[in-house]
Amino acid sequence: MKAFAYHQPGQIPEAAKLLAAEPDSKLVAGGMTLIPTLKQRLASPPALIDLSKLPGLKGCTDNDATITIGAMTTHAEVAKSSLVRARIPALAALASQIGDPSVRNRGTICGSVANNDPAADYPAGVLGLAATIITNEREIAADNFFRGLFETALKPGEIITAVRFPVPLLAGYAKFKAPASRYALVGVFVAKFRDGVRVAVTGAGPGVFRVPPMEHALSQGFDPASIAAIRIDTDNLTSDIHAEADYRAHLVTVMAKRAVQAALSERPAS
Repeated sequence: MKAFAYHQPGQIPEAAKLLAAEPDSKLVAGGMTLIPTLKQRLASPPALIDLSKLPGLKGCTDNDATITIGAMTTHAEVAKSSLVRARIPALAALASQIGDPSVRNRGTICGSVANNDPAADYPAGVLGLAATIITNEREIAADNFFRGLFETALKPGEIITAVRFPVPLLAGYAKFKAPASRYALVGVFVAKFRDGVRVAVTGAGPGVFRVPPMEHALSQGFDPASIAAIRIDTDNLTSDIHAEADYRAHLVTVMAKRAVQAALSERPAS
């Protein structure tokens, strides 16, 4: 690990100023991806900016039609939140499946969303629920936020402060885990709203993506049988040591059906 400067700002404007002053610097939330990357010398930023002391970035709040989760809220806190479990139980279930206890107790929602790992769980939940990513400068719709492999719409000096989730009528998440890492080999988040259904897939390709044919079919009839015959094109799917593209395509349909069944089995509280 190479030497670097370390900053622990006490306010968001100070953190943003530090980040803008040194564009190659890295923000540290839980550090679940960054620290191993530094140890392996795959990254050598000139400075780390620790967000752990910034006020007001933790916790879950309710605003009738939405819930908002602070950027530094850990996966474990989301999984255990009585508010999330009552309003969007599928999101709590998603958080409970991330990594192992040490990862869930250190990793944060903002770290996962900002990193945009192609096999991470949160991007599927954020995109599937049509969430809004709130930064120190603006609000970004999930459909405009994720831009491919580890790429997002965040600009230099921009810091995620919270994520706002619309409360769906029904939602479910299912994933096929890679045995060692517990990352999603394929994960599918399904959410039903009054104006339609959204289906978001993680792990299968270079980034999270939606599946319009499934969304249309489920809007007509929210039942696993509605999507049983839908096959996913393998052209943009990943083939690696864990699974070939055609197997991942098969898993998308299987996990989508399970996600729908999970949604039907566990309804959010009114």
